[in-house]
Amino acid sequence: MSSQEWPLHGGQPAPLLTRFGLADDMPLLDASANLNPLGPPAWLPGWLAARLQGGAEALARYPDPDYRDARAAIAAEDGVAPEGVLLTNGGAEAITLAAALHAREHPGTPVAIVEPTFAEYARACAAHGLPVIHLGLEPPDFRFDPEAMVDALGEARLIFLCRPNNPTGTLVSRARVERLLELTAERGCRVVVDEAFIDFVGGDGGQAANEALTPLLSRFEHLILLRSLTKRFTLPGLRLGYLLAARETVCDAGACQPAWSVNGLAAALVAPLLADREFAERTEAWLVTERPRLQTGLAALGLEVMPSRANFFLVRHPGGREATRRLLPALLRRGVLVRHTESFMGLDGGWLRLALGDAASNKRLLSALAGALEAGEGAP
Repeated sequence: MSSQEWPLHGGQPAPLLTRFGLADDMPLLDASANLNPLGPPAWLPGWLAARLQGGAEALARYPDPDYRDARAAIAAEDGVAPEGVLLTNGGAEAITLAAALHAREHPGTPVAIVEPTFAEYARACAAHGLPVIHLGLEPPDFRFDPEAMVDALGEARLIFLCRPNNPTGTLVSRARVERLLELTAERGCRVVVDEAFIDFVGGDGGQAANEALTPLLSRFEHLILLRSLTKRFTLPGLRLGYLLAARETVCDAGACQPAWSVNGLAAALVAPLLADREFAERTEAWLVTERPRLQTGLAALGLEVMPSRANFFLVRHPGGREATRRLLPALLRRGVLVRHTESFMGLDGGWLRLALGDAASNKRLLSALAGALEAGEGAP
């Protein structure tokens, strides 16, 4: 299986089960998709049912094309003006709109992508005929150096940065992002920071608030922040995301967006989702307990573990790339699906990404890993 044939995202067991000769209906623990195991919120089915009890009326009206209520709720949550918010059909559409805006303003001009990272940035660029400059983060710590990155930009007039980064789980500090913004302002290069996993940076006693980038929006008009409600509330089927930027940028990005891109039910959900403080508190308590517990358990098995500020861990077998690659089918045979890294530039299958689950799921994941390692599966 070439790197192009591996599934591009988590949560896609079928190609891997077929690849390794396993039954396609095999029950699996999915530790490959990075979703909040506490969600969706318990009230959500009732909320949806209540809106459909009157028949088709809830579906027979066009959504508000400006999504005013949803944007107001997001603005209040993030401390920005509603004019600086663009509601999107998931985080993926926000990425596509950033690329589309760049293509309209600077057609054919390169885009820089900080790698290894989410594949959708490159896909969005390809869809709009934009060449890509790959800026590599080097293991073992995947450290981000703003000066070095800007020196390597070449003719790029847009840079994609994932924070915390998928798949490494590393969080570029606010100070380093601020320095990047200062340097790119001089070059006329827009900075797009994808914060799809920013809601999982917590679990640190409130210190994450000091690292928020939203206050930088008023100082740097070339900054765009991308967010996702999909991960936080476990709603991949409803598709909810948004873009934060200066008012003019939001208007220009909105001009690249199809009308009524977000369906009415999803848009109406934004305000009640963000108002659910109890769900937010439960998520914080889960992070405080389970993230350090899983990290300790993985390290105790002898795996190399990247410290993570997200809801997943990047790990590798001490025996190297091939040993790590052999762990993937070994875990599948034990009923656990994890994320390969064949499609991540610079990782080339030499690591595995493991999603943080609830206590029972994390225990099962550690047990499967222990069994595979004790059996010598993955041994060089």
